[in-house]
Amino acid sequence: MAKIIYEGIGISAVAACVPEKISSNYDMDHIMSKEEIVKTVDSIGIKQKRFAEDNVCASDLCFRAAEKLFEDNNIDRNSIDMLLFISQTPDYKIPGTAPILQDKLKLSKNTACLDLSIGCSGYIYGLSTAFAYASSEGIDRVLLLVGDTFSKIVNPLDKVNAPLYGDAGTATLIEKGDFTKSYFNLFADGSGYESIVVPSGQCRMPSTKDNLTPKKDKDGSFRSLNELSMNGMDVFNFSLRAVPNSINKMLIFSNKALEEIDIIVLHQANRFMTDFLIKRLKYNTGLVPYCLEKYGNTSSPSIPLTICSELSDHPIENKKVILCGFGAGLSWGTFYGEFGKCNVSEIIEY
Repeated sequence: MAKIIYEGIGISAVAACVPEKISSNYDMDHIMSKEEIVKTVDSIGIKQKRFAEDNVCASDLCFRAAEKLFEDNNIDRNSIDMLLFISQTPDYKIPGTAPILQDKLKLSKNTACLDLSIGCSGYIYGLSTAFAYASSEGIDRVLLLVGDTFSKIVNPLDKVNAPLYGDAGTATLIEKGDFTKSYFNLFADGSGYESIVVPSGQCRMPSTKDNLTPKKDKDGSFRSLNELSMNGMDVFNFSLRAVPNSINKMLIFSNKALEEIDIIVLHQANRFMTDFLIKRLKYNTGLVPYCLEKYGNTSSPSIPLTICSELSDHPIENKKVILCGFGAGLSWGTFYGEFGKCNVSEIIEY
């Protein structure tokens, strides 16, 4: 386990953007019966998702979120020393997307740029990376852009994944300042990588005419090897093992009692899973915000999206907050920090 402590570094602003196009789970009668739809929605807690148009990428949603963050906080673009872009759905295989966003956002050419890809734990890993750079001499402000458009890699005839995933982009500002200690623990178990995978389309298995063709699975779903495949039971069992353990280890690491924590924001996997995890922790479910019902599982941006969706009208200043992300890799991680003055913008639409 990687255990990291930072002091004098914190989150000062968060913004988020979602596509305006709404996809209702109640309109999925082309792949399941009405009875199955109701049962599925009741279980996963997702009534609708947002889908990006064909010409809209995760970077476009992140760009809009960053512009909102700059506007709401009167940010001087020349003050951004580093830009991090976290996504599993980048613009191109080559080049990275971060330099493209640097130019699009009109940031200084002195801005360092870096792409990362780590899955649903991406926001926690991205935060830890941003905190690390911001703690370095010569870097005072890091702009963390986290977004995914899973609608582009999920087959609409996939009964497992189609009801779950939506699209979003977020922006978070990390900077030096009068911040108390922040804590991270980070984990990975690559032996379970096949639990959430897009098997082909990269160097291990290049795309071919055959693997681009969707085929019928034993559950009646259709997907190609270039589209997302997930073993739901494996992911549930992994989350049950990893998440409560990670949070409990964080409480010991930060010397805090669970009762002291004001808010826990979990990756928005699905409602059945996250409710089960919170009950396992014996934490107050009323202090765990959700935006699943409106936006679905957006993968790596789900945590900052939840903060903007559910906490923009409820100040999180001076709150003791735990954030926990988990998923593809398999990878997972937890953050604990006492939020200082953090401006949370209202969600905007693209």
